[in-house]
Amino acid sequence: MGRALRHRNYRLFFGGQSISLIGTWLTRVATSWLVYRLTKSPFLLGFVSFAGQLPTFLFSPFAGVLVDRWSRHRVLVVTQILAMIQSGLLAIFTLRGNITVVDVLVLVIFQGCINSFDMPARQAFAVEMLESREDLPNAIALNSSMANMARLVGPSFAGILIAAFGEGGCFAIDSLSYIAVIASLLLMRLPKRPLMHASEKKMISELKEGVRYAVRFKPVFSVLLVLALISMMGMPYMVLLPIVVTEQLHGGAVLLGYLTAASGLGALTGVLYLASRKSVIGLGRVIWVSSATFGVGLMAFAFSRWSALSMFFIFIAGMGMMVQLASGNTILQTIVEENKRGRVMSLYTMSVAGMVPFGSLLSGFAAKYLGASTTIFIGGTACVLGAVGFYRALPSIREQIRPIYRDLGIISSP
Repeated sequence: MGRALRHRNYRLFFGGQSISLIGTWLTRVATSWLVYRLTKSPFLLGFVSFAGQLPTFLFSPFAGVLVDRWSRHRVLVVTQILAMIQSGLLAIFTLRGNITVVDVLVLVIFQGCINSFDMPARQAFAVEMLESREDLPNAIALNSSMANMARLVGPSFAGILIAAFGEGGCFAIDSLSYIAVIASLLLMRLPKRPLMHASEKKMISELKEGVRYAVRFKPVFSVLLVLALISMMGMPYMVLLPIVVTEQLHGGAVLLGYLTAASGLGALTGVLYLASRKSVIGLGRVIWVSSATFGVGLMAFAFSRWSALSMFFIFIAGMGMMVQLASGNTILQTIVEENKRGRVMSLYTMSVAGMVPFGSLLSGFAAKYLGASTTIFIGGTACVLGAVGFYRALPSIREQIRPIYRDLGIISSP
């Protein structure tokens, strides 16, 4: 289950990132709670999330071109330093006691710009940390388990810290946590990777080449499409959690932390299952099953009135969501051509993180008129319908992937 950890560079990354991601979740929970405390507006809660994630949608495709040109390692070092500064500014303004929703908006947009480069670079860099490509599926699963362990621990502490010290303490700890991942990146020893020179092709031409490849190759396009649907319609339930907690479950910041942690525990359970798998074979089936599981979990969570029952349903939803995301990531990383990896993973970033802002804005608007529970239920229904669509396309997807698996030695030649 932990075979990717035998690679030194990956061990360094895993250790540093495990610490930093806990801080990231402190900031995510604290930001949503701060915005809702300042505004009491479901729409503004969704709008701030939309504004913070919109740069990922707008800039990730161009960032993918640059990630294929530049050193992915150096890109990650720069993005982590900038993210540390962003969290530090949030902490300073909040601890001074005069932060406004406009201040939060500007800083989350800044973080969104950082993420538009960080996420494609992080995804494409995964293969460079490994000396053996056969451990890539395990590394991706461990990445997800690491993220969700942080998601389990971070929100629980966030609820306690917010109740005790306010949101500023969460932001300050997050800023300090970036030191760990920056140190791990600087300690790596990496072989030189041939880089694409900017003069070889214009950026727009390279971008079109990557998009054309993704659209025309049905396995890549189908995975990206179902990821985009799940991200836009299902994942914004996180934005509406403060409303569900206060109005439906009659709780506070501590319950918000517990619910977020329950979702993280479900996600962690799912990726531990993926980490135990020995092969990428069969992940197509896993994608549609986990997508349907996510949708059903959301539909049940939407109308729960008991905190314990809500934690169970959000556990199921979290498990389905993360298994679907990690499975799609693994398939893409396995079948993509190496010289297009950065661009395809930028499209993955756009499909996952880039669609969430539109979903957040839509869910914030819908929650204002339909209520948070009805909005979450509609999102869950859309996820189930997406799972059905992917299931129907699966035979054709398998037919096109099979020759690639043969060339990579994943399956035997007939």
